[in-house]
Amino acid sequence: MHSGTIYTAKHNGGEMTLWKKLIITAIIATIVIIAGTVIYYRYFAKRRLIISTTTSLYDTGLLDLIEKDYESKHNDIDIQIIAAGTGIAIQHAKSGDADLILVHSPSMEKTFLEEGYGVNRKIFAYNFFTIVGPQSDPAGISGKNATEALKSIVAYGDSHPNIILWVSRWDNSGTHSKEQALWKAAGYNYTVIFNKPWYAKAGSGMGDTLQLTDQKSAYTLSDVGTYLKFYKDGVISLKALITEDTSLLNVYSAIAVKPSVPANKTVHEQINFKDAMDFIQYLVSPETQQLITNYGKDAYGQSLFFGAVDPLRNNEQPIAGWIKAYAYINGYECPPQYRSDYEELYTYG
Repeated sequence: MHSGTIYTAKHNGGEMTLWKKLIITAIIATIVIIAGTVIYYRYFAKRRLIISTTTSLYDTGLLDLIEKDYESKHNDIDIQIIAAGTGIAIQHAKSGDADLILVHSPSMEKTFLEEGYGVNRKIFAYNFFTIVGPQSDPAGISGKNATEALKSIVAYGDSHPNIILWVSRWDNSGTHSKEQALWKAAGYNYTVIFNKPWYAKAGSGMGDTLQLTDQKSAYTLSDVGTYLKFYKDGVISLKALITEDTSLLNVYSAIAVKPSVPANKTVHEQINFKDAMDFIQYLVSPETQQLITNYGKDAYGQSLFFGAVDPLRNNEQPIAGWIKAYAYINGYECPPQYRSDYEELYTYG
């Protein structure tokens, strides 16, 4: 009995020692995991910045260059890009699926601000739309302004109803919005125009629309950046027939998505507002503005885009006047009621 008692005591003691070791091991493992997690998130994990953008900035490759440059200077940021037409890009932001939009439709941008979804609109670049068509130019639009060109297209189309003469993006994009405005400025009811037998609806991005237009030997409206890239790369053979008409001005803006919106709409608790504003400040910096203006010069012989900050700051004419007349909202780049701090972005008016 005595021996048995001694054995049990040793056994219990052994069990206690084993449990102590297990507990200590578990504590150490927990500490290591927690420390590792802290180190990972502090030094290795990256914050996501989701940008919803128009296809022209993406298809031309400019946004790829900007993304690489920004991430090289901000190791803690992972930019994720959603490329679509301006209307869809804005819808992503309204749904809380983007932190920032880069778009080119002043009328849609105005509505986005007024509905309470965005703040701190900043114009950062411009170029021009162009009306492109086949080398043969059957409607004879070369050398005309945009209004006269569209009138010639209608006249030729109505006399040749069995061909496809015009291809529209038809995707609620900034380009599609511009097209509608041009038809209206030329004196046409757009509902009548888009029901013409010679009017085709691509329902797609700029690149796909240009390729369809090329296949049909038709005309279309394109931003000059995407057109030049596709033309110089040999993807299309269309010719830019109407260029740098003041009515074809194309202006790009950045707008940060508000972290919270009116109570009857989606609440965007996860919006990365701080990094969105940092990105906007990066876009308008002198270095990035020069990067934008230089883009395409070597490959295409001319800039695909131009930085807009200096022309506006220095009131360079005529371009500053064109931008203000076309893209300002109620006389402002961003009306004061739609600003959230960052007043330094608007020091030049």
